[in-house]
Amino acid sequence: MDKRKNSDTNRTKNSTSVERKSDRELVVTRTFNGPAHVVFSAWTKPELFQRWWAPKSFGVSLLSCELDARTGGKYRLVFRHPSTGEPMPFFGRYVEVIPPKRIVWTNDEGEEPGAVTTVTFEENAGETVVVLHDLYPSKEALDEGIASGSTSGYPLQFEQLDQLLVDLGANMGGRPA
Repeated sequence: MDKRKNSDTNRTKNSTSVERKSDRELVVTRTFNGPAHVVFSAWTKPELFQRWWAPKSFGVSLLSCELDARTGGKYRLVFRHPSTGEPMPFFGRYVEVIPPKRIVWTNDEGEEPGAVTTVTFEENAGETVVVLHDLYPSKEALDEGIASGSTSGYPLQFEQLDQLLVDLGANMGGRPA
């Protein structure tokens, strides 16, 4: 199995673990300093989500962000990267949303069925363990995702989410929103 760890602790004390669990599964885990309802809000409120989802060091900009984060709702994100010049839409539907514990969504932008992503939020003593689980339709699809670099942004994205949580705490007088 392919197992990688990102231990960049310059910005926060927590690290992100990215692990290939099987031929079709990729699991990303990180502990965030903050209660589950705040971390969950960062995944479901467009005004918060757009502040951390696009990995800034990749040169990707998030042009638009529409999230209807409820079971049966849909999402649509449009990115731009200087190398393509063309907007890149990503979209799908929310299969299950259980605040503040779980989100399941589809990735429908390709011609073939995409991965199904499940994110769980488990709070313990003011910290929240987030586990993101991508289930790809085939081994080849996950291999392609890893080879293209589309899965390599998670550590950077999670660092950005960590920083957003710090910023939200600072904006609330030291208390997370």
